[in-house]
Formats: sequence, C-alpha cells, structure tokens
Amino acid sequence: MELLSFFYLYSFLYFLFTIWKHFHEKRHQECYILSYQCYKPTDDRKLNTEFSGNVIKRTKNLGLNEYKFLLKAVVSSGIGEQTYGPRIMFAAREDSPTLDDGISEMDEFFHDTIQKLFDKSGFSPSDIDVLVVNVSMLSSIPSLSARIINHYKLRHDVKVFNLTGMGCSASLISVDIVSRVFKSHKNINALVVTSESLSPNWYSGNDKSMILSNCLFRSGGCAILLTNKTALKNRAMFKLKCLIRTHHGARDESYGCCIQTEDDKGNTGFHLGKNLPKAATRAFVDNLREIAPKILPIRELLQFLVMSFMKKLKGNRKQSGGGGGGKTSAVDFKTGVDHFCIHTGGKAVIDGIGVSLGLEKYDLEPARMTLHRFGNTSASSLWYVLAYMEAKKRLKKGERVLMISFGAGFKCNSCLWEVARDLDGGNVWDDCIDEYPPESLANPFLEKYGWIQHEDIATFKLPE
Repeated sequence: MELLSFFYLYSFLYFLFTIWKHFHEKRHQECYILSYQCYKPTDDRKLNTEFSGNVIKRTKNLGLNEYKFLLKAVVSSGIGEQTYGPRIMFAAREDSPTLDDGISEMDEFFHDTIQKLFDKSGFSPSDIDVLVVNVSMLSSIPSLSARIINHYKLRHDVKVFNLTGMGCSASLISVDIVSRVFKSHKNINALVVTSESLSPNWYSGNDKSMILSNCLFRSGGCAILLTNKTALKNRAMFKLKCLIRTHHGARDESYGCCIQTEDDKGNTGFHLGKNLPKAATRAFVDNLREIAPKILPIRELLQFLVMSFMKKLKGNRKQSGGGGGGKTSAVDFKTGVDHFCIHTGGKAVIDGIGVSLGLEKYDLEPARMTLHRFGNTSASSLWYVLAYMEAKKRLKKGERVLMISFGAGFKCNSCLWEVARDLDGGNVWDDCIDEYPPESLANPFLEKYGWIQHEDIATFKLPE
C-alpha cells in the first residue's frame, strides 16, 4: 500500500514538474524588442525636385516617352522632397559605381545607427550573442556582417547570419531567425541590421519596367535590439506574438514578377512586371489565411464562417433562379489588431492593403506619411512606419501592431507585436513629426515638369 501511495505521489509530482518545465522553458523562448534605431542620412543627401530632375536629365538613354512615364510615376508615387539618396548620385557617378561606393554607403549607415542604438539602450557590443544582417543587393567578401563584427569588435562566439537577395520583406525574415534561435538558447541578446544598398543598383537603360525602381527606392536602414531574457522584459518595447512567412517562389509567374536582370542592351536593373499586383495579392491572401486564426478572436472567425456559408447558400439559390445579392463577407482584422504597420512599397500597395482589410485613413496614415517623408527604404520601411506611430504617441501598453511586408521571390511576411509599455520616446521623426500629416501630399514635380506632357516627340529637346 505504501509502495502504491509512493507511486501515485511520484506520478503527481512528475506531472507538476513537467508542467512547470514547459512554462519555464516557454518563458525563455519569448522574443522582445528592447530598442530600435532608424537611420537618418545627412541633409546634404536629400533628393528635392530640382536635383531629382537633374539626375533624370543626365540619364542619356531616356527619350520623351520615358520622361512622360517617369513624370506620371513620380507624381503619383506619394513620395515627397525630403527623402535621401546615396552619395554616388551627388557625385554624378550613379551610372559607373564601384564596389567601394556600395560598401561605403553601408559603413556610413552601420557606424551611425548601430552606435546610436548602443548609446540609447545602454548595451555594448560584447552583449550581443546573435547578429543578423540583411542587405539584399550588395554582397561583399568579407561579408557585411563581418564588417560590423570587425568595427564593433563583437565576441568571437557571436552567432552570425548574413542575408542577401531577400528583398523588401527581409527584416521580418531576420526577426524570424532570431525568434527561432531564442527557442533553443536562453538568456541571449540579438542585433538585427536591415538596409539596402542603392549605390551599385542605379538603372541606366530605358526599359520602363526597370526605370520605375529608380523612382521608388530611397536610402534608409534600421538596427533592432532583441532579447529573450526574462529579467529584461520590463524594459521591452514590444513582445512578438506570432510571425508568418509565405513564399510563392514555386510559381513561375510570382518568381519572375520582381527580379534583378539585364535589359536587351546589357544594363542591369530591377524588373517590376505587370503581373506584380496579381502575385502580391495571391501571396497576401495566403498569408492572411494563415495568420488570421492566430490573431483574431474566435467570435470574429465564427462570424466570418457563418457569413461565408450564407453567402455560398445565396449564391446557389441565385443559380437556381432564386434571389441573390448582399455584401461580400470579410474578416474584420481590427477586432484583433489596433495598429497596422504596412510596407511602403508605393501608394498603390498601401491603398490596396487598405481596401483589402477595410482600413480607414487613420490606419493608413503612418505608412502614407513614411512613404512621403522617407520613401521606400526596402526592408527597413516597416520600422520607420512603427517609429511614426511611436512619435505620434499612438502606442499604448497591451495594444497590438500587425506588420505586413512584401518582397521579391515572391514573398509576403507578417507578424503581430504586443506593445509592452506605453511608448512616446524620441526617434527619427523628432524634427518633423509636428508637420505630419501635411494638408497635401502632392509633390512639385507636375508643377515644374508638367510641360513635358505637351511635347511632341519629333521636336522634343531637353532644355539645358
């Protein structure tokens, strides 16, 4: 009898130990953002209307049709006059870049932003256990991550990941890598560095599908400090709730819609195909289908299922000669999300996501203002949008932020963050946040260069 009692007691204690171990391990697998720092280049790198026009004029392969196309693209882009370009453009050498131009551009970003992050957070390079760097369109030997390690003298046992070719959705891929490392290593810190190198990637040809990227992409970057240390969770800004990655690279149509290639004259550029919106929509829908059950309340999911069933039923009756009609059913993501952090891939991208999710002007304001002020800074764009929300003091403890990004491949990545404390700290928006949103987002390009629309190709000649 005593042996049986001992067996029951042992089994019960083992059961309690298993439960405790599960929750204890889970506590150390959380992913927190302690701090982040967006990059603001110096004012001598701003691309105002007059300078941008001069850059376009000196691109020798363009004709009147290309000028008209570029004018239409720039005017409708949603990009303002405060964005930044690489120094090679100000030296009028964008069509003849060197390897050093790209590396110098990245070094300037690294040395400014990572140091500011260390200063702001109180961390030192020796505190970093994991380093993830994503810069898609520049690959060097040694790697860019090795340059950071060398400059900041990181520890010899730092775990390093250097990502290239991952496109505008790469920063969430970097966060995903960190969160997975956190699941198998306790009490560590990670540094994510996300940017894009524009210096070696100016397109000098006249293919319309490739000159468009010259108008959209701008210089920027961000450094993010993450941890899974439970002792630091009270200092955290955000806690990662879930992250979903969708990759449609197996589809030829999706794979080829955003691709670095050469035109028929051998000029290297970034091709944006006409089927891009279709590929993006398909990836977006598949991504939402997977993340929705993880972030929305059960009542919303059940309501959606009932409405979808009723709609299908009405559709069958209509086909049989009965009545039909009614509104299209859709999931209301605002029942589980307080703020939407959308990649600034362009005005059409932001507006399209807004329509798909039923978002209002307030929800889209951070992405639209970021596009206007900083342009499309590739994978780092999301963090400028997040910084806008913080600067506007929108982020309160317990609220949830949905990040949505797109990238070549074709990929759609999304994640949900929970705000860990009220946020109203200073950031990259400090010097201009009071000016946003402006009364109008219209840029001066049409006013200055609108005369091109009335030119005739037979008599057209650019003014000196």
